[in-house]
Amino acid sequence: MTDPAAPHDTLGFLEILRRRERGKLKVYVGSAAGTGKTFRMLQEAHDLRRRGVDVVVGFVESHGRVETEAQVGDLAVIPRRRIAYRNVSLEEMDLDAIVARRPQVVIVDELAHTNVPGSRHRKRWEDVLELLDEGINVISAVNVQHLESLNDVIQQALGVTVRETVPDWVLASADQVINLDISAEDLRQRLREGKIYAPEKVPSALQNFFTDENLTTLRELALREVASSVDRVREEIVRREEGGAPVRTTVDRILVAMSSNPTYTAQLLRRASRIAGRLNTDWYCIYVQTPDESAEKIDSAVQRKLVDNIQMAQALGAEVVKLQGEDVAGAIVRFAREHGVTLVLVGQSRRSAWHRWRHGSVIKRLIDDGAGLDVLVVSLDRRNGTERLNTSEE
Repeated sequence: MTDPAAPHDTLGFLEILRRRERGKLKVYVGSAAGTGKTFRMLQEAHDLRRRGVDVVVGFVESHGRVETEAQVGDLAVIPRRRIAYRNVSLEEMDLDAIVARRPQVVIVDELAHTNVPGSRHRKRWEDVLELLDEGINVISAVNVQHLESLNDVIQQALGVTVRETVPDWVLASADQVINLDISAEDLRQRLREGKIYAPEKVPSALQNFFTDENLTTLRELALREVASSVDRVREEIVRREEGGAPVRTTVDRILVAMSSNPTYTAQLLRRASRIAGRLNTDWYCIYVQTPDESAEKIDSAVQRKLVDNIQMAQALGAEVVKLQGEDVAGAIVRFAREHGVTLVLVGQSRRSAWHRWRHGSVIKRLIDDGAGLDVLVVSLDRRNGTERLNTSEE
């Protein structure tokens, strides 16, 4: 949803607050730093308070922006928790203090933030989930490049590797998602005026990340992601009002076949997550362990990477299943048929033509034996390990 004509859909969020006992989540999405996410959250906090809602600021990062700091005004602010780390005292959101205070709504900035070691949760989005479980409503914000499944798209389009990410399912589970849309030139002008970064950082930012091309790409991604989220919420509202079953596409479930080769698996998982999100369907991540990949035989480095990829799949919303057997293709086909899978994603084989001729190709077997299954072969770029994607589709 593009930012509506009304300054902020406070009345719409008030309606959401009345629906369920578990906390509700509202997320402002921006294309980049400086789009006004934090300012808008604080603006809404003042509006909610004027309407009788008990709202507090749990954590806001002003980045030294005068407008943002002034917008806090007389809102109730929960003092930050200080954590000693490597002989330095750092500040984080005080989760326990917020739970003890039990406001109706809490403002929590920077959803993708990584907490200081020693915090209860590693990521701030995990803090938010705990607050929701406690029945506290949360308004948060994130830039589109921090969505986990977009990691490879951002790397390919902008040449930037984003380290701090949020699983897509967190945004997909939000009760309300608002896109703060701003043109590339307007955002660059805000940067020139010193409203985003300190003056000494402006020239470098304009030449690198804040180019017109980069900002236009990010803007398109933000519009697309928020539109998808709004569609999911709209379908859920219609289903609930009509008392029907969840809206499904013609694709029942998706399966991604994960090999022990760690090089390209992360990109394959992100692609599967994006497809599942667009189709509003469940997905499985299947690893078939062959005798050659038993715990006694598999290389320790590969084993560690395999564990990392399993954790990534879970974070992206997949149900991870580990099977054992010599016939990889057969195991995948059997599982797919038993669990209503209609689309299988596999990475393009990196084995030599001789090996495929001698031992057979898993992909060919899936196509030959998987009657009724659609098999999507994802081509990955050897040069940088990213998917070869048409950005008009992604």
